[in-house]
Amino acid sequence: MPASAPPPTVDQTTLHPAPLGLADLGGALRFGLAQFRAIPMLSMAFALLFVAIGALMFGLLEFGAIAPMSLSLAGGFMLVGPILLAGFFGVSDKLRKGRNPSFGDIWSGFRQMPRGGWVVSFVCGLLFLIWITDAGILYGFMVGREPIGFLRLLRIEQVVLDYAGYSAIMGGVLAFILFAASAFSIPLIYDGRATLVSGVVASVRAVFGRFGVMMCWAFLLAAVIMGSIMALPLLLVSLPVMAYASRELYYRVFPLA
Repeated sequence: MPASAPPPTVDQTTLHPAPLGLADLGGALRFGLAQFRAIPMLSMAFALLFVAIGALMFGLLEFGAIAPMSLSLAGGFMLVGPILLAGFFGVSDKLRKGRNPSFGDIWSGFRQMPRGGWVVSFVCGLLFLIWITDAGILYGFMVGREPIGFLRLLRIEQVVLDYAGYSAIMGGVLAFILFAASAFSIPLIYDGRATLVSGVVASVRAVFGRFGVMMCWAFLLAAVIMGSIMALPLLLVSLPVMAYASRELYYRVFPLA
């Protein structure tokens, strides 16, 4: 497994994104899978927390007979996903240095996150609340009070498809804005390489400067995570793999001097 351990803090006033190709996406995925294989139990133990939260939310949706809202919750997870990255960063960086990570490194990752990173995370959470509120209003107009459980979702009814399509359009706009702003700003701020403003600017520049490749990554990330949420146990593997892969992709876009 490649090991390019970064120093904890890099003072760099100008950030120039490096060229990026589809081969880099494959390399990042292979790296993420390699890190997961190195520490599968720790990775899945951390991911289990979010699987449990997802199972609880799905249970509430089934109890309320509003199962189609699960599609919106799965999409909304992409808005709050950046909040989780600090814990995975702490584990990933420890492993890069050739050490054995522990649960304490997850907590250390969150403690290391500077204030700017938490500001971005707060915005992510705020957009998630906006998204869920809008999705709930849309659900009320399109589906109404008709009870729909998860078993009925298997029928793939037109009303559910229409709701999923329109909600995806609404959520896609928010997700794109957030992806462009946070894809690289979170790791840049975490590593001390940028402030809140410079990190967001560098992230947006990197996404739009390599738009085709980054959109491929965004769609792949969304498909894997959302698909795993709908088949919840898969999230135990996909969440850490994609988190580690995102960390590696960041180093390929913003390599250390």
